[in-house]
Amino acid sequence: MNIAIVGDGGWGSAVARLLDAKGHTVTVWGPFPDYIAEVRASRQNPRYLPGIDFPESIRWTADLAEAVPAADVLVLAIPSKFYRAVCAQVAPLLDTARTLIVSLTKGVCPETHQRMSEVAKATLGTDRVVVLSGPSHAEEVARGVPTAVTCACRDHALAVQAQTLFNGPRFRVYTTDDVLGVEIGGVVKNVLAIAVGASDGFGFGDNTRAALITRGLAEMMRLGLAMGAKPQTLSGLAGVGDLIVTCTSCHSRNHTVGERLGKGEPIADILASMKMVAEGVDNASLLHDLAQQYGVEMPIADVVYRICYQGLAAKDAVALLMDRAAKPE
Repeated sequence: MNIAIVGDGGWGSAVARLLDAKGHTVTVWGPFPDYIAEVRASRQNPRYLPGIDFPESIRWTADLAEAVPAADVLVLAIPSKFYRAVCAQVAPLLDTARTLIVSLTKGVCPETHQRMSEVAKATLGTDRVVVLSGPSHAEEVARGVPTAVTCACRDHALAVQAQTLFNGPRFRVYTTDDVLGVEIGGVVKNVLAIAVGASDGFGFGDNTRAALITRGLAEMMRLGLAMGAKPQTLSGLAGVGDLIVTCTSCHSRNHTVGERLGKGEPIADILASMKMVAEGVDNASLLHDLAQQYGVEMPIADVVYRICYQGLAAKDAVALLMDRAAKPE
């Protein structure tokens, strides 16, 4: 199949390598022509996926018109803050009658609070959208580390089509019709990973990390169920699975942000120094709004929001969480 991957970041690049190895014709689009020319010449993506070689068969372009019109499958791997704008550029080039859309982005639209699949459907003018999510760090997928994920679509046939496309000996794909649950899990876990990273930055130990992950899962469940997600989705790969890997891995950008906060760095300095996007910082604001909208208590997510947006010192968040009124689990 002809596959266009919109987004030359780590995840888009890892998926390009995965699909190329299965014999598909893969074209990767990135927004910066000079950098794309560098990747094309070196067969390396040092900015987003260092240390990984890319085969000559993968094409790299900065021209959407070169990648999109011939695509049987369009893979969206764009940071959430740019997602709508790039989809708007893609829309006039897309054959919506035949092209399958697979969305890899975890987040919520800042302006509308729409989930990424909702943005894709509205902007591209098609319902042929499948969400793929789960515990899947790009660095490990690119190296062929065994990984399991979930793809979600209300249309089971489309979910199976995406499953068949991605499934392989080192990349196992499950299906579900709970698109909302899969996407909400991907939003909440990024924010909780900042909290766990801050705990590690303070020098706290396994007890604290386990408490934050467990109570964070309770917050994910509260919000997800209030919004209409299925509990089995949030206790599966796209929920607790992704939560564990993002909160504990050295590859997690959100955990890194939290760790640096815990060591006393201001959030503005941290973000200014990062080449890649930590979705949890943007997600913290959006999650704060969703928690208020649905009347859901999310104390861990709330302190992350206050640290990132209201100047709360990370060290003061510990007392705010530990001194809350005693209650049943």
